[in-house]
Amino acid sequence: MGFALSNMQLTSTAFEHHGKIPAKHTGEGTDVSPSLAWTAAPEGTRSFAVICHDPDAPLVKSGMYGFVHWLLYNLPATTTRLQEDTGEGTPGTTDIGQTGYGGPMPPEGHGSHHYYFWVLALDQALDLEAGLNLGQFLERAEPHLLGMNRLVGTYKRA
Repeated sequence: MGFALSNMQLTSTAFEHHGKIPAKHTGEGTDVSPSLAWTAAPEGTRSFAVICHDPDAPLVKSGMYGFVHWLLYNLPATTTRLQEDTGEGTPGTTDIGQTGYGGPMPPEGHGSHHYYFWVLALDQALDLEAGLNLGQFLERAEPHLLGMNRLVGTYKRA
């Protein structure tokens, strides 16, 4: 299928689509992941993954652009929501160099950035090891992608 939007809908109780992400969910706050919920997963979904990516970050490394703030995979097909500060799934390595969620915190004076929270539906439970970076994860997950969609939030450093 490749990377194309599907009919899945991704929402959060923390912010609306294109709304401001509360400081609580950023590097300037308590830095906890926001709650997320999704519906309308494609038929045949066997697992999910979640990514938070800032394409406005002026970085390019290893052929990837932007900044990865969260990578979470090995979420069972029965998962339709993640609670705030979730401990579910297997964490990948972010561009901060750690596993787990690392919230928005654009450079000072850099203006407002857009943060894409993606949910990916996969046709297999991949049982991937912890600590993969985004490139490693996508290399293994892309052949199994059934659908995806995103929720975009914004944040400007105080």
